[in-house]
This record gives sequence, structure tokens and C-alpha cells, in this order.
Amino acid sequence: MKHRIVVLGAGYAGAFSAGYLARQLHSDDFEITVVNAESDFVERLRLHQLAAGQNLRHRPLAEMFAGTCIRLRLARVTNVDVDHRTVTVVDGEGIDRLEYDTLVYTLGSTAADHGVPGVEEHAFHVAARPSALRLRARLDELGQHGKVVVVGGNLTAIEAATEIAESRPGLGVSLATSGELGGWLGTKARRHLLRAFDRFGITVHEHTTIERVEEAAVVAADGTAFASDATVWTAGFAVHPIAAASGLEVVPNGQIVVDRQMRSVSHPDVYVAGDSAFVIGDNGRPLPMSCASAGFTGMQATAAIVGDLTGRKIKAAALTYVGNHISLGRKDGILQLVDGDARSKSGAVCGRSAARVKSAIVAASGWAIGHPTLGRSTHKYRLATTRQQSADVVAA
Repeated sequence: MKHRIVVLGAGYAGAFSAGYLARQLHSDDFEITVVNAESDFVERLRLHQLAAGQNLRHRPLAEMFAGTCIRLRLARVTNVDVDHRTVTVVDGEGIDRLEYDTLVYTLGSTAADHGVPGVEEHAFHVAARPSALRLRARLDELGQHGKVVVVGGNLTAIEAATEIAESRPGLGVSLATSGELGGWLGTKARRHLLRAFDRFGITVHEHTTIERVEEAAVVAADGTAFASDATVWTAGFAVHPIAAASGLEVVPNGQIVVDRQMRSVSHPDVYVAGDSAFVIGDNGRPLPMSCASAGFTGMQATAAIVGDLTGRKIKAAALTYVGNHISLGRKDGILQLVDGDARSKSGAVCGRSAARVKSAIVAASGWAIGHPTLGRSTHKYRLATTRQQSADVVAA
């Protein structure tokens, strides 16, 4: 019987992991199944562009995985039973249960509402394609007249606000953040950020905590109401509660606790990558939820899977955090590097050069993930049949 590997989610971490494993493992010994709710690979880093009205390239997963040993299952994950090694999924035909020997958990994250009333009912977000499309439809309804309030002060908030303001100049765009806009940036980068907001005409409300979202307004903790025809909620990310409900060890925000090899500390047959993983980086701090972290954790998880299952020596992938890369519309941006303590350095790359670099990185990431058959391994690793065989191969 083949060793069954099930990958949950086909975002940056999941699609990469599945493609890499398909290149490295022998199809006579391994069966790889990818479960994803959508039929396309979604470039989450571009969803603010989609919401603003730009068209993105469709990347059907069936076409991406053609020519590999990967089985694609279009379904929504509703439960993971780590004790019985099963995953419950739902699709148009009903409920099904998939059995696994090794699980790769890459379900990612979505927008965190922090329990604020009205967010679910009245706000939009850009953490998933369906919500980004709903926001786009709402902005189309507004045309050139209306007010958009972006709630949050992180990278997603900045990118969403500037993208909407650039793409739809007739709308009045404002941003409300509980802290200081770009306060974590170095002096040069923050100065450039504030100039960009001025250029786009975006009104900034700093030190403003939103405690309620209404149909046509957001209300701050001090009672101030800001009129809003479309509220964009970008106040951080949250992972799906499936992980915590499964019995996996998690931290309070629901991320799965893993070791340096990206194995669940409570269930080592479960490997985690992307936003769902809580792992300490090389700088001694938890890796942030980001596309860069998805890449690093995906590389480490797949290296560990290949090593554990075939007896190969496990390569150590870097678990680093090098900085922030922020889009400010299509022609402007900021590249802010950080030091070993994750503090912003004084210098930064700003303007068109930063925008071009980010565009190239995003395009290259999408292209590489979308072509998993390229770079095919010249050899396929076989399953180690016993623990002793695995140990002997490692020792050799």
C-alpha cells in the first residue's frame, strides 16, 4: 500500500509543498492528495489589486498539477482527526473522509475580526478571493462617489488603501489605525509612506481604535463615527479553529506549535507550513504570518518529510525574517530591511525601484509555484520500509 500524504490547502505554502514532494518522492511508494476549496491557485499577495479592480491571471490547479502524481480534491476541510488520521471534507457531492499517513497542514489564515461587532456583517476583507471580489463589486457600485474606510495599520491595510485610492481616484479613502501609521518603519521609509498617503489624498486617523462597524459607518472607542460606504477590515490575521479543535497543540491564536523541522510537537506525523505554523525563527522570535514565512516553512517542512520518510539527511532551511516589502499602488513601494532583532534599519529602498522589485518577486513566486514539473528531480526517493532502514541511510 502506498504511503498517503494529504496536503490541506493550496496557497503559497501548500502548492509549493505538494509540487516539491511530487518531484522528490517516487510515485510507486507515495500518493499525494491536495485538498483545496478553490479550483485556482490564488495569489494572495495580489488580492488588494483584485479588489481595486485589476484582473489577475487565472492559475487552475488542475493545469498546474498536470503531469505530476498529485491528486487534486476540490473540497472544503471541516475537521481533522489527528488520533485516527482522517480529514473530513465537504464538496458538492456531500461529506467524505480522507485517510492519511502524513498530513501537511497549510490552511493559512484569514482576516481577524477580534470580536468587534459588525465586522462579519458589514465589512470586507482582502485575505481571500471571494471577499476581495465582493469588495470589488461594492466599489463598482459606488463608481466615483463614496467613502471607503480601511481599518488597520499593517502592510495589508497600507497596500489596500493605496491601491484603492490609485485605482479609483473619485472615492474618498481614509485609514483608521490604533497606532501610528508605519510607526515600525525606519525614518526614511516612514517619511516616504506619509508622502505617498498625502499624494493619494488618503486621510489618516491615528491612535483610533474601532469598536463597532455599522452598515454605513465605523465607530471609534471615543464615540467618533466615520461615514463609510465600504469598510475594508485589515486589522490582522487569524488561523482557522480547525487546528485547535483537532487536538493539535496550538498557541492562543490557534497556530500549531511545531519544532525546528516543522513537525507538530504533539503529533509528529503532522507537518505545518505557512501562517498556520507557530515556529521560532533563527532570530529567536516567532516568524510572522507572511508569504516569505510560507516559503521558508514550506522548504523546511518538505525537507523534513522527505528525510523522515526516505531516510535522507534533513537539510536545514533558513527561518529568517529580512524585512517588509510594501506596495504603494502600482508604481511606488518601500523595501524596509530589519536587523537580527526584527527592528527596522535606518535606510530603505523607496519609489519605483522598490515597486519593481516587489512586482518581480511576486511574479516569480507565482510562476515557480505554477510550474511544479520544472526542476524535476533526476531521481525519486523511495519509502524507507522500517525505522532501522531510515536510520541506516541517515548514518551512511
